[in-house]
Amino acid sequence: MTADGSAGGSLTGRRVLLTRSPDRAGAMAAALAAAGAEPLLLPLIDFERTPDREGFAEAMGGLRAGEYAWLVVSSITTVRALKAYSLEHGLPLAELVPEDVKIATIGPSSRQVLEAEGLRVDLAPSGSQSAEGLLGAWAYSDDGGAAGADGAGATRVLLPQSDLAAPTLAEGLEARGWAVDTVTAYRTVDYPADPQRRLTAELAVGAEPAVAVVLTPDEARAQLAEGTLDAVVAASPSAARRIHATLRPLEGTRLVAIGQPTAEELRSLGVVVAATAERPTPEGIVAAAIHALSEHRKDNS
Repeated sequence: MTADGSAGGSLTGRRVLLTRSPDRAGAMAAALAAAGAEPLLLPLIDFERTPDREGFAEAMGGLRAGEYAWLVVSSITTVRALKAYSLEHGLPLAELVPEDVKIATIGPSSRQVLEAEGLRVDLAPSGSQSAEGLLGAWAYSDDGGAAGADGAGATRVLLPQSDLAAPTLAEGLEARGWAVDTVTAYRTVDYPADPQRRLTAELAVGAEPAVAVVLTPDEARAQLAEGTLDAVVAASPSAARRIHATLRPLEGTRLVAIGQPTAEELRSLGVVVAATAERPTPEGIVAAAIHALSEHRKDNS
């Protein structure tokens, strides 16, 4: 089942578990609370600076020098990694990207963060907010470029990403004739990250900490067994894997996935997905939770 931001309804009295740390769950927890839910947190994954510092610095130098036609920013964590680098070098993030370099991103949250940092977003999918959705909006390099580019000059694309990123974007862009340089911008690790390596750069928006109870894995498992947690939200494929490893058995748990890749990862692990938020926004996640729990009521009626 899918749900988008247009769904109506209420989560009054429902307890929804977010598998994020407080500093990364503020907007999502606030949206759930506004819909009547009690959000709870179970941090499962965290993010560290890339171990390939030399490779990342070389890519950032090429970006500043104008060697790329496009910069692809596929997540808010990528923005945080870029900002961490810029701050280390005494630059505002906006000065890291030359004016003539176009920026593509996947979701509205990433777009909002980039624009708040003073960067212009030139391309984002209007339909499916995923790697596949972005590729669907991207033209071939010899067909006038992407999003109205004139096809002249560089055809190189810089794709900074997680060490666990799927090859979907890189392979899709290369199939369209673009020269793609992928670089590891950050490392996804089990929570908590090494304090000396953790990505901590504050963003202009979206950095408000969540006001919610933080559970331990033991507490979360106990509450799932007691039936006092109504839904669990998985925000990424890596979070899906950690949920499966940490909280199983998950039979009877209403799992809400953010995006099709996360839903597919859960299914590959043998977990039933109750709803998928097609829009990776707080409103989309609330709509998916409402959908999942309304279906649950039907099943039990």
